[in-house]
Amino acid sequence: MKFRLPFKKDLSKKSKSQVTVNNKNKFAIVESYKIARTNIMFSLSASEKKAFAVTSYSKGEGKSTVASNLAISFSKMESKVLLIDCDLRRPNVHNIFKIDNTKGLADVIGKMINFDQAVQKNVLPGLDILVSGTIPPNPSELMCSSTFTSLVEQLKKEYDYIIFDTPPIGVVADALLLKELIAGFIVVVRERATTHGDLQNLTESIKLADSRVLGIVKVGCSQNERRKGKYYSKFYYNYY
Repeated sequence: MKFRLPFKKDLSKKSKSQVTVNNKNKFAIVESYKIARTNIMFSLSASEKKAFAVTSYSKGEGKSTVASNLAISFSKMESKVLLIDCDLRRPNVHNIFKIDNTKGLADVIGKMINFDQAVQKNVLPGLDILVSGTIPPNPSELMCSSTFTSLVEQLKKEYDYIIFDTPPIGVVADALLLKELIAGFIVVVRERATTHGDLQNLTESIKLADSRVLGIVKVGCSQNERRKGKYYSKFYYNYY
């Protein structure tokens, strides 16, 4: 099943990674994320885990923006939502929301501070954010540690939804370390950037890790291209 999702027109390279849904956005943009949210909820209904990760094949495809906008969209249902920046190599969530990144996930897992000292509450109504924090020398080891697992399991009791922004799977395998903690992955692909081979390699990696693709969000289509009927942004629900 597929759904067309129109996105903001002709963004500059810098602004592509900074656009978040708010009340000033065009109706079509806000509705796009509502559609994605609804269908992700259908995917999650088959799992007891109300946590999912957003990833892509390579950097620059828009995963952090999609993760942020989905977190905002979920929080608008009066749900308690936590967005975690798990990209401990090239974090970006703090840039999108323009918040401090001096302490966060890496510092909590490293037992330098506790979660309550690191989490930034009500960045938007209903939305808490745990940024990446200090860039560690051993991100993979931290992500597969028992401390991280225990933290996530505890947070699942406190939040209705947890959304992880993860590193690109085509670059590092950190995202796949979450497989036991999440219902599955939302995959972000960018028009004229992500190839069919990239998508195939990414989905095969997720399958080999014994996880699942909850859906695919396709972004990066301009308004002019949509008018010509050539390109659309889409959400593929349970495509795999």
